[in-house]
Amino acid sequence: MPMTKAAGSFARFRELAPDQEAVFGDELRKGGFAAVRVFLEDFRTFLRQYDEPQQEEAERLIRRGRDVLPEPGRISPSWARIWEEFASIAAYKRDVFRRIPPDNREGEWQVLLDNPYTNGQIVVYPALAFLEAAYMYAYFRTGLEPNEVIRMQRIHTFLHDTGRSPEPGAEERRDG
Repeated sequence: MPMTKAAGSFARFRELAPDQEAVFGDELRKGGFAAVRVFLEDFRTFLRQYDEPQQEEAERLIRRGRDVLPEPGRISPSWARIWEEFASIAAYKRDVFRRIPPDNREGEWQVLLDNPYTNGQIVVYPALAFLEAAYMYAYFRTGLEPNEVIRMQRIHTFLHDTGRSPEPGAEERRDG
């Protein structure tokens, strides 16, 4: 029976017994583009949100995903390398977890992308929690070009103003 309702397919996939994978894969393919899109979006959400204790599970699910849906590019060319991308994201998240100890993960983080050899803008993803920053770092690190630089950094001190903030010393002025 084809998957007519794709919602929850990734949650179901996580609980599958090995002998159910082939049937699940057939149902997913029969559900077509919409079913596979929802499945892969939910898979990406998991990759974005998992923490270090779930690292092994993430890597196992990616291997199982390749078995269940070995050629997603046949459904959409944009998914031709999705399993390689997901595997790289998991590998780079593992590296982030290895390099930043748990007691240094609190606070605000940001990810910066730059190519110092071009006139292009620096791209900054500010105000991130650690897991969001780890995912963004892993996501962009996967496709990093040789001249590009990526930084994931914790913010210790910052000032935040808007165009509506008072001018320096404005609170000291007196009219009158």
